Amino acid sequence: MTVYFKMAYGAVSALLMALSCVDLSAAADVDSLLFRADSLRKAYQFSKSIDLYDKALALETDSVARIGIEDAKMLSENGLGMTDFVLQPTVVARHRFSLEDFYLYYPLEDAGWRSLPNVLDSIGGHPFYKAVYVPGEVSSLYYSSHDQDGAVNIYRTDRKDTTWCVPYLLNEYLVSSGDEIYPMLSPDGKRLYFASSGLYGMGGFDLYVSTWNEDQQEWGPPANMGMPYSSPYNDFLFIDTADGKYSVFASDRDCAGTDSVDVYVVEHESMPVRKSMDNVWQLRSTMSLTPVDDMTKFDSSTVVSQEIAPQNDETRRYTDKVSEVMALRDSIQACNARISERRDLLAASSDDSERAALTDEIMAAEALIPQLQDSLGRASEILQQIEMDFLFKGIVLDPDKLMVEADREVEGVSSNYVFARMSPGAPLDMVLEKPQVKFDYTFMILPEGRFAEDNDIPDGVVYQIQIFSLSSKASVASIKGLSPVFEEASASGRYIYRVGVFRKYNDVLANLNRVKKLGFRTAFITAFYDGEPVTVNKARALEKEAAVVSLYQINVFPEGDNLPDLALKAIRQLCGNVDVAKADRDGKTVYLVGPVDDKALVDKVVVAIKATGVDEVFPVVIGTRKE
Repeated sequence: MTVYFKMAYGAVSALLMALSCVDLSAAADVDSLLFRADSLRKAYQFSKSIDLYDKALALETDSVARIGIEDAKMLSENGLGMTDFVLQPTVVARHRFSLEDFYLYYPLEDAGWRSLPNVLDSIGGHPFYKAVYVPGEVSSLYYSSHDQDGAVNIYRTDRKDTTWCVPYLLNEYLVSSGDEIYPMLSPDGKRLYFASSGLYGMGGFDLYVSTWNEDQQEWGPPANMGMPYSSPYNDFLFIDTADGKYSVFASDRDCAGTDSVDVYVVEHESMPVRKSMDNVWQLRSTMSLTPVDDMTKFDSSTVVSQEIAPQNDETRRYTDKVSEVMALRDSIQACNARISERRDLLAASSDDSERAALTDEIMAAEALIPQLQDSLGRASEILQQIEMDFLFKGIVLDPDKLMVEADREVEGVSSNYVFARMSPGAPLDMVLEKPQVKFDYTFMILPEGRFAEDNDIPDGVVYQIQIFSLSSKASVASIKGLSPVFEEASASGRYIYRVGVFRKYNDVLANLNRVKKLGFRTAFITAFYDGEPVTVNKARALEKEAAVVSLYQINVFPEGDNLPDLALKAIRQLCGNVDVAKADRDGKTVYLVGPVDDKALVDKVVVAIKATGVDEVFPVVIGTRKE
């Protein structure tokens, strides 16, 4: 299997290298340039792909098409920036599965995965998001679901006795223009892993992690997990195993078709070290995530699954020990198979160095077998003792449940890690509270008019159009399709009716004639401030006073003297050519970004800079201006 992957990867790399050397004069049209640029980006030759995107931009005159090219170029620029922060984890195993059920081979709770569509997502049909993980006895659940516009977002719902609360989005940090799929909590609940096709990345789905902010009781800005976890392909469903030994994720980076995916197992790193990697061949080797061929890393416990509906601690201990015995037997079988394979290679080899390496592997594997056999013997003794204890206590075991465990499908027994197939869960049966439809206070003319649900006037400057006053309450027919119509009982006993909630005088003025044309010829504008009536002139004066925009400057304190390239790119992507100045403040380097007059944009820039690894980022109001 390893040889196959190396050959396939080498052939693809050679083809893409050849593409990069073709004379541009042979095919200078935009489509050809974009095809080659995309191919180079997927081959991790980001600088060359950027050059081709620039040449395509020079030829393209259509403004809409240019936006698409700029977006594609940005992916390569992001990828180039990420090459400065590359991890080199120890890859324990890789195995290819069908995209339809790959998630069942993750070391998670048995019967925890529920297929889509279901009550949490009634649409389903996503090319990568195939199931939602609903472990038992959880009080809060994170999952992905389609919104009303068809995008897939991350939602949370909390258990309330026998029902679950109305699902809600987490925050603006975790919502993008793309899809967010497979949200998975870390074992300690402090990190939320997910994949996104719309956040800062290099193409396809990238992997991200958001950390829980205890002080704010909020999920923080997500950070791209970087290479080799993220790639220009589709990477998703990242977890840390409960024992803290491994991280597991899926990717289609080496899959030729669209119906399969590789699941990678890497050693978990609590203190990962990132390094710059500008050599494209070294980068490709790292991104290929080839498993180490080291029998000393063989983990027989990886096949041990979660319990199958244990009734108490004793039965849980028994089923765990059954799984351990099975795992050790499979490990011995796999180890023997590896020895046999290496002996065949040794017999066919004539290279002295290769023969020496194969001999060392065989000796290491042969030395490992007695250790596994000793562990199997001790585990079997404990299992027999547990069974004897059950007999004395009169405990009857459920043979059907044990058969499910015994018949569990496993994959990868010839590698350093054994993938056990978990059972899919039963159809999801949970009751979600229905969201309350909020009344829309936008001024509208409808086939049937509507009275406001709440007649209180909002704070601030508000304009309305008074349509009439009556001695008795108005009917729906009498308001002629207007919405929302406010009702106020006057001290004289008459009922006053006004329509709309307008914040600007020009807006209410633009709709006055529309109201009059419905037959309300005596309609006129009224005004309020903080719920109290004021003259229209007074409201207009207050409106002008409020039309003052704050000017912000973003102070960025990098760890060294220089602003990271990723942070600068994030600023340019969001703010264009905004001023960025370097200054010294009390002996500490600070970069001043601004001025920026959009608070929402300022917040996005702060989040983006922090996502690049700069912790000290502070927006400051430096002045105001009138609109």
